[in-house]
Amino acid sequence: MKTRARNKTKDITSVSHDECTIQELRAHPEFAAAYLKEALADTENPGVLLIALRRIAEARGGIAKVAKAAGIQRESLYRALSAKGNPRLSTIAAVAKAVGLKVTLESAR
Repeated sequence: MKTRARNKTKDITSVSHDECTIQELRAHPEFAAAYLKEALADTENPGVLLIALRRIAEARGGIAKVAKAAGIQRESLYRALSAKGNPRLSTIAAVAKAVGLKVTLESAR
């Protein structure tokens, strides 16, 4: 019996954290919105927001599709959404809209 139990555990495939996150971002718009909101809250490292938006774009059809929907060149979007990117607010808003989200502000109080 112990041999069977061991063999059964070998049949189970694991999913990486990144893969699981991408699946959640693809399947649940509310998760994507919360993910982006948390990234925006990280004021210590603004690159976190760009990486989060890039992951959402990748999950929602890929950079090429999102770039086209946002009216941005694919190469420009890759650069803008890198950890060292420096996109305009209009770029962030266009990408957010292309993936079904919107950028909003609220009181910090």
